[in-house]
Amino acid sequence: MRYGIFSDVHSNLEALDAVIEAYKKEKIDKYLCVGDIVGYAANPAECIKKIEMLAKVTVAGNHDWASVNLFSSDYFNPLAKKAISWTKRNLSQEDIHFLEGLPLIYKNEDLAMVHGTLDAPGDFNYMTDSYIASGTFELLEAGICFVGHTHVPEVFIKYKDGGISCGRAGEINIEENNKYIINVGSVGQPRDGNPEAAYCVYDTKEKSVQIKRINYDIESARKKIMDSGLPGFEGERLLEGR
Repeated sequence: MRYGIFSDVHSNLEALDAVIEAYKKEKIDKYLCVGDIVGYAANPAECIKKIEMLAKVTVAGNHDWASVNLFSSDYFNPLAKKAISWTKRNLSQEDIHFLEGLPLIYKNEDLAMVHGTLDAPGDFNYMTDSYIASGTFELLEAGICFVGHTHVPEVFIKYKDGGISCGRAGEINIEENNKYIINVGSVGQPRDGNPEAAYCVYDTKEKSVQIKRINYDIESARKKIMDSGLPGFEGERLLEGR
């Protein structure tokens, strides 16, 4: 099975289109989205519709749930709150219904998937260190869990002796006796200093995970943000991947 796994599109249609086009070369069997379809950029409805058609499963991100009042906007900084308010005004009833129906966790025989952490999925905690990762590892039945939320591609590995390592994710070979938490990065708002959209390919036969990057029309996405009345910072940060 070849999975196309992606996260944190954040209403960036130009980035999403570039990633979808790149996936056409990957012979993907099933697409999965790790949440935060909406927020920050100017095309929430268009991104929802494309992902609804593409992804077999999408789990809820904090922006997705906040945009339909299932998660409090009090947890967001002032600029993110403004983007959530803008997004709410630009969703149809059909869009709202879709976001309301997103689950917090998805599991199958190959993997688990959650936006933040398995041990507190509704709190949307950031997977930032080995201590936080340990809670997800304790609940991980499959050998691998895919997360998003930080917008930074990273891999946490729990070895058979119990030790946990963390590092930036690129190409990962899956070893049978280890467990893995892989952050697939962000399609629509990377924050690792690389402005290119990030996306992931997981091949269960080859036992490999690849985090890939693709350039997209950043200037068009930025201009839409500026013209829409969204906070201008959300457009400027795209240029630097921060």
